[in-house]
Amino acid sequence: MKCKHSNIIKFINRIEEKIKSEFAKHDDIALHNQSKVLTAFTKNNVSEGHLYGSTGYGYNDMGRNTLDKIYAEIFSAEAAIVRGQFVSGTHAISASLNGLLFSNDEIIFATGMPYDTLHKVVGWTSCSKHTLINKGIKPIVIPLNSSKINLDFLVENINEKTKIVYFQKSMGYTSRSALSNKELGEVYKLLKEINEDIIIFVDNCYGEFVEKTEPCDYGADVIAGSLIKNPGGGLAPWGGYIAGKEKYIDQIMDFAVAPGLGKDMGGTKDILRYFYQGVFIAPSIVKQSIQGSILLAAVMKELGFNVSPSFGEPRFDIIQSITLNKKDLLLSFCESIQSASPIDSLAKPIPGDLPGYDSPVIMAAGTFIQGASIELSADGPVKYPYNVYVQGGLTYEHIKVAIIKVLNQMIEHGLININ
Repeated sequence: MKCKHSNIIKFINRIEEKIKSEFAKHDDIALHNQSKVLTAFTKNNVSEGHLYGSTGYGYNDMGRNTLDKIYAEIFSAEAAIVRGQFVSGTHAISASLNGLLFSNDEIIFATGMPYDTLHKVVGWTSCSKHTLINKGIKPIVIPLNSSKINLDFLVENINEKTKIVYFQKSMGYTSRSALSNKELGEVYKLLKEINEDIIIFVDNCYGEFVEKTEPCDYGADVIAGSLIKNPGGGLAPWGGYIAGKEKYIDQIMDFAVAPGLGKDMGGTKDILRYFYQGVFIAPSIVKQSIQGSILLAAVMKELGFNVSPSFGEPRFDIIQSITLNKKDLLLSFCESIQSASPIDSLAKPIPGDLPGYDSPVIMAAGTFIQGASIELSADGPVKYPYNVYVQGGLTYEHIKVAIIKVLNQMIEHGLININ
């Protein structure tokens, strides 16, 4: 690759030598998860016929029903649903919460405020009649304590009305660390000892295939996520999934579709091939993304920036946070990521107002699938300390090229020096 500053290539190559052992850890995780996915395929005897979808009501859709079984197997769940009718991960989560919660129920958000797109679902920032609050459901938020779950405060807030305890694995737009499945599993166990009927719900977005285990391995009752994040492998053009205990999946689908119809309906037409192939390659794609994030973290830390997680720390989602400290650095970083995108590389990201944020947000993403977070993107609120959140990347090589572009532009603008 051509680079105006040849010392950038030498600098990055030197960093790569330092982090080879970290790469090896994720090679091992990807191998484990690839074997798990392949086993799910072979166990369910997938054939070419499963790749062709249905029309209309979608009754007796062999491909859809088998894909549900594959997801259940992969995520250690009793049942799963994988549907293109879910327009996003938020949609899948919203359908789940509305299907499980009723008037006078309480939901506890055990990992602090959930991701911003759920604020309107709950009713904190919306006057819609269809929010949880307007249904008579009480939300309770348990702030984290230095990125750890505040167990004492959580237990204090559990009562006979507590129906769901909600966990978000990913850091989202925060400085906290992502949470491991094992760490969360200890909390699930504690909650079940208090009341075995409490529903443990996990927002699994950005976390699929990052570890060798998934939330249901440790006792989660329901998990949900987006197909244009990790499990779609960069091929799924839309959709979401929900997995967990069968009785809860049935209840959710009675709400999401209609009572008595539920998971037995939903045409798939030409989409199944992408869903099948996407989840099959997902372990490798997630590995590429994570290894690119490790390189990015090591490079930026070497240049003196705070990063989370650092290149030697365990990873439980695909998001990399970098504290840039200066507005010009944030803008330059995102402009470079956009210019390194395969789609809309000539576009210049401009900060804009987004609902739920108290400052403008700059977003860089030139993706094949609109909004696909498994593809390389970067965004962050334009306010001090000017954190940028980087996620995705379909190939390690693309992420490396993007890092070179970032450093090139920062040097050109006099923002950093590399000796």
